[in-house]
Amino acid sequence: MIRFQVQGDPKGQPRPRAFARRMGDKFVARVFEAGTAEGWKSLIASEARVYAPEQPISGPVSVRLIFSFRRPQSHFRTGKNAGELRPDAPYYHTSKPDNDNLEKAVFDALTQIGLFWDDDKQIVHNETVKIYGKAGGVVIEIKPMAIPRPGEPKSVVVSTLEDQG
Repeated sequence: MIRFQVQGDPKGQPRPRAFARRMGDKFVARVFEAGTAEGWKSLIASEARVYAPEQPISGPVSVRLIFSFRRPQSHFRTGKNAGELRPDAPYYHTSKPDNDNLEKAVFDALTQIGLFWDDDKQIVHNETVKIYGKAGGVVIEIKPMAIPRPGEPKSVVVSTLEDQG
């Protein structure tokens, strides 16, 4: 398993936005793509190069992402107890950016450098967690998925899906 951490404020991959603009008596479609995650993706790529395997993984891949977001000031007490975490401060980060946009930024950054896999379509299993912490960043865990041979036990998910098919 490959495991590394990237320090920084996690950013989600923005989705392209389409809109129509009237030009005379016609409408013309345009697409706008914000590039707000490029700095974050560069940090990921830079740190990832240090941990790259000798050869990219050629088969199915499993990825686990643990995103940490800095706590806002409202999570802390004030007055003589300033700096202490409030008892009602949440553990999980349940606001934006969305999991899928965070995942997309990481997967795109790792796919672009081409050192871990050939294409992110190889990712057949992923787990993403968003929590609050002292510092922002992401822990990235990457491992090849074992391909079950005929007669070998399969994961519960694979067995369940095959039973439905």
